[in-house]
Amino acid sequence: MEAYPAAENWDQFRQSLRARVTPVTWRTWLEGLSPHSIDGDVIRILAPSEFHLRWVNEKYRPLIEESVVSVFGAGITVEMEASDTPLFDSPTVDDDPEPEPLPSAAAVEPDDDQLVPKYSFENFVVGPSNRFAHAAALAIAEQPGGHYNPLFVYGPAGLGKTHLLQAIAQHCAELHPRLEICYLTSEEFFNGFIDGIRRKRMDEFKARYRGVDMLLLDDVQFLEGKEQILEEFFHTFNSLYEAGKQLVFSSDRPPKSLSSLEDRIRSRFEWGLTTDIQPPDVETRLAILRKNAAFAPVEVPEPVLDFMANRVVDNIRELEGALTRVTAYAALTHQPIDLEMAEDVLQDLGPAHTTVPISPGRVLAATAESFGVSIIDLEGPSRKQPLARARQVAMYLCRELTDLSLPKIGALFGGRDHTTVLHGVNNVARLMKEDQHLFDRVTALLQSLRKS
Repeated sequence: MEAYPAAENWDQFRQSLRARVTPVTWRTWLEGLSPHSIDGDVIRILAPSEFHLRWVNEKYRPLIEESVVSVFGAGITVEMEASDTPLFDSPTVDDDPEPEPLPSAAAVEPDDDQLVPKYSFENFVVGPSNRFAHAAALAIAEQPGGHYNPLFVYGPAGLGKTHLLQAIAQHCAELHPRLEICYLTSEEFFNGFIDGIRRKRMDEFKARYRGVDMLLLDDVQFLEGKEQILEEFFHTFNSLYEAGKQLVFSSDRPPKSLSSLEDRIRSRFEWGLTTDIQPPDVETRLAILRKNAAFAPVEVPEPVLDFMANRVVDNIRELEGALTRVTAYAALTHQPIDLEMAEDVLQDLGPAHTTVPISPGRVLAATAESFGVSIIDLEGPSRKQPLARARQVAMYLCRELTDLSLPKIGALFGGRDHTTVLHGVNNVARLMKEDQHLFDRVTALLQSLRKS
């Protein structure tokens, strides 16, 4: 066992990791990580404290693992530990680092841990089904705390609610860089609340969210039935609203349909502007495909785009997934895309396809059988291959075939963070263009689950 990773490799790892995050994130959370040892295919990294370790694991572990693979090679497992007293000096970490700052809304940046850069207004395709919601969102980003407060956006899964909320956060941060903006899912808000109670740090929790200039809370239907967090949310809402701060919420249902919420909360959701997003019409679906196809490595003919736009009718996420599968197949087989190939690759969609609900349990069972592992293994902590790849495929399938949000998918797999899920989904989409065996396996699973 090496005493610790070689200084040169550790420096390369730090440079790789630093390039993946913003300066604030680097200084606050990642610069203080130090090397411990390499034992076979396991690299151990130390965090300065238990709190630091938990935060880094939740928010930045996928980025750390990517950097480890890029420097130390594939097949390396990362283990992280906490040590309030470092075992040795890191080759490049200061001997006397600055005190660890507590996480706060002030540390949130438009391209930081919660936000996906591609979820911008520039990449949001506007059509009759979402035009009003888009206009309201843009107005809020340009003039927060104005007429539309709060903004409540609702609609079925996969139609762009998260995209719109993140676009507001990013655009507002560009126009008003001094504002403190906080975007998070309701599940993350709930988890932070529970952690604040457990660690007896509720004052920090309250200060974190009541001190922002804009709070964007995704999937508020998750708060139904959780009385304690609803009381805290009620006071957070009042504090921000009375201070003239901007509030933005999304849900899969309108406020009146959130029947298990108290009247006082439902009525507050309706104080400002409530707008919905409907499934896009065929022209909008075609426009979405054209925008995405512009970034494809190979040209996608118009008849193929038209074919997909007419087959997937009610879910943008599934629409983009169809395009990914066709371009991945073209990259693997080194052949141009044509209508015959698209019809073959997407045969599981069927004519005039409409989404049939598929349970997460069916996805996990089918994936476990395909990879020869158990459902318990998929839900467990092990990151060894091929189990880790099977878990990422299951995450990809859940994203494609169910209405679950990223946090809810993470909850299926042992309570993993939504950033871990997003990393897994994106990794499978990328590997499908390089690995014929993986492409065939994922396609077979998609077809069997839809047909069953």
